[in-house]
Amino acid sequence: MSFIDHLEELRTVLIQSAAAFIILTAVAWFFSAGILDLLVRSVPVDSLYFQSPTEAFMVRMNISLVAGLMGSFPLVFFRLWAFISPALFFHERRKVLLFAVASTALFYAGAAFCYLVLIPVVTKFFLAYGIARVNPLISVNSYFNFVARLCFAFGAVFQLPIVVLVLSLLGVVTPRWLLRQWRYGVIIIFVAAAVLTPPDAISMMVMALPVLLLYALSIAIAFAVVRKKPGERE
Repeated sequence: MSFIDHLEELRTVLIQSAAAFIILTAVAWFFSAGILDLLVRSVPVDSLYFQSPTEAFMVRMNISLVAGLMGSFPLVFFRLWAFISPALFFHERRKVLLFAVASTALFYAGAAFCYLVLIPVVTKFFLAYGIARVNPLISVNSYFNFVARLCFAFGAVFQLPIVVLVLSLLGVVTPRWLLRQWRYGVIIIFVAAAVLTPPDAISMMVMALPVLLLYALSIAIAFAVVRKKPGERE
């Protein structure tokens, strides 16, 4: 294919990806009320409130957009994969496909862990600071933004094994170097957890502990992969 043909193919991929996102967002709109109800049920208060006539509508729209984005991601990935795979060798296709699938699974796992484990703990922790005459009046928009920000942050942080493995394969870092620098790794993880989570020790620990386990797992995987590389090159 010529360069122009590649651009035409890329345009087709982008149009189909955008179409998948729009269609799934439109479909998600019909389920946004149920998703919002499920979101509200996770809050240990009687109900949430919206403070302007448009706030409830905008929250349901944002829920639809997030659901459409997360739902269309596998379809977008498949089209991008079909676009770049002809330019790769067989062993490169296998590795890239494995990395992409693992990255997607880790992102979903991180977001699910955040919603199921961190959000209930953090919400109860902060609401416990109320007193008899100080009752929570939580906006549905602020709560949705709070949950969405934390879920996306956890999904991004759970990419650590992929990042470490890619850097090890590229020779940027070595598993032994990562093992020697574990103290700095722990400090960086706790600092990142403090920045990405609300300002309390509990949510920071809930994020930092699984990331520490992922860091150790990343080093172990890097050791196994780097050890196999010389044999694969031969």
